[in-house]
Amino acid sequence: MAELTSAQRRVFVKLVKEFERLGLLLVSDPKFPSVISTVAGGPIKGSWWAPPWGEIIFVHANALGDHPDALLTKMISGKITFVHRRLWPAIFAIGRARQPWQLKNLSPLAFSVLKKLDDAGTLQTDWMIAVGGYESKALTKATNELETKLLVYGEQVHTEKGKHAKKLETWSHWAKRVGFKPGKIDVDKAKQEIEKIVDDLNKKFGARGKLPWR
Repeated sequence: MAELTSAQRRVFVKLVKEFERLGLLLVSDPKFPSVISTVAGGPIKGSWWAPPWGEIIFVHANALGDHPDALLTKMISGKITFVHRRLWPAIFAIGRARQPWQLKNLSPLAFSVLKKLDDAGTLQTDWMIAVGGYESKALTKATNELETKLLVYGEQVHTEKGKHAKKLETWSHWAKRVGFKPGKIDVDKAKQEIEKIVDDLNKKFGARGKLPWR
């Protein structure tokens, strides 16, 4: 976990407890439970990047991302979503299902990347641009398609040149890397589990969080 001051750690403990209680958190949203609303005690008007909140939110979002019980996906409303460990089996089952909603309207480039990823287990965008001749902007769009349809696990990484790249993994490769043993779970039951949580949170907070298969 990122190094925190004593004051930051007290806030982080509160954030982790809320994450454990709810199971799902966004980084930012007007109403759906988020890192911002938890840390700041409510929504922030205007851009959260503006002082004094920008650095505070950034520190706590990074720390939560490093937490061993946190999985980051682009699931709710296409936004970065923190998923608690107890829901990992459901996300794993959904991600590997390859259902029509995941494959329909997928661009040819996204299909190509998915096929290469199935063969390799893991890919990194800077390698694909340098070695495979992919165009950066098009590749970014394709990887975003795959992430928002939960077809892959994606993670931002720092390259040797000090730049950012996206590391992609199949869900099986990710599970093996982190030592996660999901067991068997029916994909329809998995979707229902996530749907119930999102529906309950939407109702409780007057939010409009959307799931990609709906």
